[in-house]
Amino acid sequence: MSVAVSVAGGAPARADDNNNRGVGDLRDYGRDKDHDGDNDKDNHGHKPRVVLISLDGAKPDFIQKFIDEGVLPRDGGLARLSRHGAVALQNVTASPSLTAVSHIAIATGSTAVHNDIPSNTFQAVVAPISSSLSGFAAPIGGYRESPLGPSSQPTAAPLWVQLRQHGKKVAVATWPGGDGADISLNNTVVQPATPTRIVDYTVPFGAFGGLGAQGFTLTRANFVSDPAVVAMIQSAGRSSFSPVLATAPIESFSCSSAQTATCTTSQALDVKYSIRVAALDTTNDNKVNYDTLVFFDATRGITAGPFRAPSTGPAYARLGGENAPFFFEGSGAVVGAAYFVSALAPDLSTVRFARYGAAFIPRNTPVLADVDDINNNLGFWRPQADFRIPERLSPGFTNFPDIEIEAMFEDMVKTFVRYQADIGERAIRNHPDADLVMVYIEQPDGSEHQFLLTDPRQGTNPTDPNSVGANQDPAKVERYASYIRFAYQTADKAVKQIADAAGKKSNVIVVSDHGFAPFHTSVSMTNILRNAGVDTSKVAIRTSGPAVNIYVNELGREQGGTVDLATYNALVTQISNAVKAAVDPNPRYNFSLKKGQIFTVVETRPLTCGEGTGLCTSKTIGQDFGDVFALMAPGYNFDGIQNPGVARLGDGPFSAATTQLSMPNFYGAHGHDPDLPVMSATFIAAGPDIRQHATIRQMRNIDVAPTIMEILGVKARGVDGEVVREALR
Repeated sequence: MSVAVSVAGGAPARADDNNNRGVGDLRDYGRDKDHDGDNDKDNHGHKPRVVLISLDGAKPDFIQKFIDEGVLPRDGGLARLSRHGAVALQNVTASPSLTAVSHIAIATGSTAVHNDIPSNTFQAVVAPISSSLSGFAAPIGGYRESPLGPSSQPTAAPLWVQLRQHGKKVAVATWPGGDGADISLNNTVVQPATPTRIVDYTVPFGAFGGLGAQGFTLTRANFVSDPAVVAMIQSAGRSSFSPVLATAPIESFSCSSAQTATCTTSQALDVKYSIRVAALDTTNDNKVNYDTLVFFDATRGITAGPFRAPSTGPAYARLGGENAPFFFEGSGAVVGAAYFVSALAPDLSTVRFARYGAAFIPRNTPVLADVDDINNNLGFWRPQADFRIPERLSPGFTNFPDIEIEAMFEDMVKTFVRYQADIGERAIRNHPDADLVMVYIEQPDGSEHQFLLTDPRQGTNPTDPNSVGANQDPAKVERYASYIRFAYQTADKAVKQIADAAGKKSNVIVVSDHGFAPFHTSVSMTNILRNAGVDTSKVAIRTSGPAVNIYVNELGREQGGTVDLATYNALVTQISNAVKAAVDPNPRYNFSLKKGQIFTVVETRPLTCGEGTGLCTSKTIGQDFGDVFALMAPGYNFDGIQNPGVARLGDGPFSAATTQLSMPNFYGAHGHDPDLPVMSATFIAAGPDIRQHATIRQMRNIDVAPTIMEILGVKARGVDGEVVREALR
């Protein structure tokens, strides 16, 4: 999973294939002279500086494979760093191997047990059983439970806290945890923004702007001549070689002029929008050949500009071109979206386009100047690759062809990663004296979730149980493989852009938060427990990918808890037994499992300790972990259950009340046991303080923070990781 907005050749190798293919093979390229020619120069007396780039979900075996095949160019970011630096064969990530968990583990050098980020979504044990907490907006290092408030002795802290205490300057570009937000539980601040969530330059990751994506299908009948629109087009300096035609409003919505609110599909807020579309023919070929759509607000009209960010004026979207950003002028939170044309017949007989979901950068008070710096120079937060479109969860896309839907996703991949790279570059160029710059890039994670179609047990048609094995659609398998390659190419370009901005004297470290695995089966945790006789009204189930935390609604712990001590103990045991006993009986799918068992890790909260039942912790269960915490084997995922559900080949009819295993509607997952090679994260580093041509057999993502601090001359305190000395000169 990526950080959520609140949110050509054969198929890629299976993530668990060829794990020992020599990353040393990359070293062969190192015999050539580096393209920038200064890698071996004496750097004595330079000021240590580190740029840390996270490529969400980047698999080290895919990176090597794509370099070997030429998919990633020799002079690209990843190949260049690999050729002259240090590369880890296996980088064991956090448990569970999820985005929020792993990024906070990288930043703190501490395990999830100590940094108290146990999942992408979980429940704070002091909160009501009906509540959920995002791992991206949770207190790092825990909190005081009674009375509820900030911890005086947090069990972990991001490396930037210690670095700044030692006079170092840090810039963070959309890294999880670096957001300038006050974190609250039960309406009580349990972690103020300062000092844990703020640095010298802090750009938070974007958030949902109140409008989800929407698909539109029009025909020639929707377009009419409108002299007023013709005049506006001409005044804006635009022309059309066929008559300008325009629609009536296709949608209306409203936004707030206040900085504390966003937008809504209703007319309830004070700034109103009514969107119309004009069709232009920009090809002087003596034919009617409409190729461009202009999206504009009926009240504000079509104006000429120039426009200063974040303003965009009308959005001009050309068939075959990129999406056109559209700023919601007057929105106090600086909200915008984008339009993408996926089908446009020359005579307008068929017109299909999308308005991507609205987004903005959270205007957290302590970092408002940094947020405005991005809005006013790079523009509002661009729409990121949205899974709701290819899974057709957003309205209006039901009848769009797959190819058009996939083109939209690829368009968002390209433009959003470019926007993120621009933020990273700006952080570097505007803060040349920064000792550490941390940049988060969302790809290839989003693409691997959607397109990692590499297992014959995966149905190429999510609604057809027979579309597995020999009945898979080979064209779709190949197409999806090309999208994975494109995601890595896009991420590689971001690395190159950021590394080039950092300069030759910087130590550039590229990591990922986790690996990836294909999955073929969606799992209902609720039905597993119900079928085992567990009273699910007394528990909360919080799943993220293949990881689950199950909480008992304990009296005196949860706000409004009802379960007494004896019942709590019995429920924890019953739940644990049910999870351990869960099996897949279908031989078409279960052959990769040990004795058919779906879960590979099952941990329970200790029942007795000095703090009291329900508050006990252990080496594997932290403060806000569930009373039962479990991870499923690769191939199985809690996400992707369809509505209506679809039974797998060889299973009985689907029943929403009882079916435990079913066909999913997407393909890639992470969150499995981090010790599995398939979940290995990436570690590639190069620079004046990095050993050249070094191969690290195994390290841990929690080693990244103390290693960076060693480079910067600060001894890490209170971390679980160690300095990776094999990587350093």
